[in-house]
Amino acid sequence: MIPEDKVRLCTIGDGAPWIWNRVREIFPRSKEVLDYYHCSEHVHLVGDTQYGKGARQAQQWVEATLTRLFNNRVGDVIRGLKVMDARSEAAREKVSGLIGYLTQHAERVKYGAARRGGYQIGSGTMESANKFISHVRMKRSGAWWYITYANNILKLRCAKYNGTFERVMENYKALDRGKSYRAGARADDE
Repeated sequence: MIPEDKVRLCTIGDGAPWIWNRVREIFPRSKEVLDYYHCSEHVHLVGDTQYGKGARQAQQWVEATLTRLFNNRVGDVIRGLKVMDARSEAAREKVSGLIGYLTQHAERVKYGAARRGGYQIGSGTMESANKFISHVRMKRSGAWWYITYANNILKLRCAKYNGTFERVMENYKALDRGKSYRAGARADDE
């Protein structure tokens, strides 16, 4: 309904490569953001493994690391992880995993810049909207749907909640009038 060059697209995802590949295929100009809360789970896991779950030092390290990520300093975080003296083999594995994760997604963890640009950094609002728009309507007790009809209902519900419903209806009416006019013209020709 709205041309892509008229909107700012942002995709939020976890670390799964298939998500980013599909996004680039469909929306090549979309801003990509690694879900902040998913990323923070990885950071917390390293802090807990390195310093002990619930330890004050773990909490301080996690807060400092997340602050650096929020301030677009992913390079500093990666350098710090590379020189971290892991306290156990398990900690060494978690640190190595976080280095790889952050290196792979370095361009997607510029959280402060994303927020200043008006983008979301977490997927929670989208998950909530999805639940409200689709699950509430589609998964009612006793409801069953043919896929075609379900997709049409979801399109209408999305248009209702994103404020484009009136425009969608006007476009539909114009298209319908055009079809009626062409059908009438063919009937007159016969």
